[in-house]
Amino acid sequence: MKNLLKAKSPSVPKDLLLSFKTIKLVWLLGSLMLITSCASKKDVYMFTSFNEPASAGLRLLYSTDAYNWTDLNHVFIKPEVGDAKIMRDPSIAKGPDGTFHLVWTTGWKADQGFGYASSKDLIHWSAQQHINIMANEPTTVNVWAPEIFYDDEAKRFIIVWASTIPFRFPKGQEDENNNHRLYYTATTDFKTFTPAKLFLDPGFSVIDAQILKRGHQDYVLVMKDNTRPNRNILVAFANNPLGPYHDYSKRFTELFSEGPNATKAGDKWLIYYDSYRLKRYGAMQTTDFKTFTDISNQVKVPEGHKHGTIFKASKKTLNNIKKEIGQQ
Repeated sequence: MKNLLKAKSPSVPKDLLLSFKTIKLVWLLGSLMLITSCASKKDVYMFTSFNEPASAGLRLLYSTDAYNWTDLNHVFIKPEVGDAKIMRDPSIAKGPDGTFHLVWTTGWKADQGFGYASSKDLIHWSAQQHINIMANEPTTVNVWAPEIFYDDEAKRFIIVWASTIPFRFPKGQEDENNNHRLYYTATTDFKTFTPAKLFLDPGFSVIDAQILKRGHQDYVLVMKDNTRPNRNILVAFANNPLGPYHDYSKRFTELFSEGPNATKAGDKWLIYYDSYRLKRYGAMQTTDFKTFTDISNQVKVPEGHKHGTIFKASKKTLNNIKKEIGQQ
């Protein structure tokens, strides 16, 4: 027994100890690299923008929480297409290959198309094109606020905009040249586009529409009722991005609201909109698109920001932009 008590614990060979240390070091380094990689890949929110009088071009805001926005204070692409040479209502969607696709309004009146350009990094852009999408309707007055949506189930891009075709629909209180309905086209390559078709006729003048996907066969359309005296925001629902949309909500923003655009932050949806009579950007918060809470006093949007859309980009993309424009 004494001999057993005096026996020493078996020694661990030095080469085995070195192996343990090596494994531990590799594990620590791997964990650090994984944490760093995850942090670098985290997306940020970005908001397309323009300033009046809309001749300068595309601006971008960014945010890490979707509530507090910073203006990069730089023009990224100057409008070159369309007779008016303006860029209003810029909308960006990112495709599955990482390419950012931009569409915009190129004219107030006497314009039957929208602008298009693409970029891999939001810094260098392709040649601009004017997509004369309503050429098959020669009396079309305008093409306003094209909004781009990537349909990940059908693997296509859907672009929705508002146009007036005089005497096409009952005009209600609107002038024949201001009686809008929503139209759409679809594309997979931005070289060929399906013929423009009616997207939505809700029985009143409607503009500024955005398609949101909540889940499989679960879509929300955010839009502006453009009739007098309403001119404010509502939503409707569908099980397909092309509709038919139904169960129209009550108007949930103040009068003289337009350009709604929504994004999800956590478990809440934020709907931003331009409250143009109050000369501010407003925001509504919802979880179900049935009840809405005004959080305009809880968000920070730079002065001068106008109708844009929210999308996501990597922190690396944002940092590269900052470096390019001398802000890093």
